[in-house]
Amino acid sequence: MKTVLAIRHVAFEDLGSFAPILVDRGYAIQYLEAGWDDLTALDPLAADLLVVLGGPIGVYEEEAYPFIQDELRLLQARLNAKRPTLGICLGCQMIARALGAKVYPGGRKEIGWKPLVLTDAGRVSPLVAFADGAPVLHWHGDTFDLPEGATLLASTDIYPHQAFTCGNQVLALQFHIETTEKGLERWFIGHACEIAGTPGLKVPILRAETMRYAPG
Repeated sequence: MKTVLAIRHVAFEDLGSFAPILVDRGYAIQYLEAGWDDLTALDPLAADLLVVLGGPIGVYEEEAYPFIQDELRLLQARLNAKRPTLGICLGCQMIARALGAKVYPGGRKEIGWKPLVLTDAGRVSPLVAFADGAPVLHWHGDTFDLPEGATLLASTDIYPHQAFTCGNQVLALQFHIETTEKGLERWFIGHACEIAGTPGLKVPILRAETMRYAPG
């Protein structure tokens, strides 16, 4: 059976709507908990697909979270071997860093539902479904430089680097297309302090947008 290994940084940011799709396609899913499970014991090439999920920490916070270095080494081995890899939000930033790009705090939070602006490459990529302006969920305050050799797929007015590929085996998404309406209720609790500390951001507003745009 084909395998998916998902590295999870907080319990409520999981594969979401991707999980049933992957199971239907014959994949067995295994989660690895960053900061708890031993990433150095993992064969970085073994899984048919590696998914690095999101989380509320920065790639540059290695002193506070030493496992980040192990995660980056795992990713570097995976990317060097050109094995299929998907990064979402923090996972996207991890891939950028593993490819040698700088990751750093942005000037402001980008949280909520808004459309993407696709590049020409994005319009012939798996993101083509969002070419008509369908909103996606953004939940980030960090950004990154585009890695050398990467192809930019999407931007927003706040952060120009929202998605990229590097060859045919790597897809990195700064935003979230895996979230579900039900699953985001856990985010509203888990990210309560961040929501309260972001001017103009309210749970009822996020919930209303989620009910309009997210899958169930």
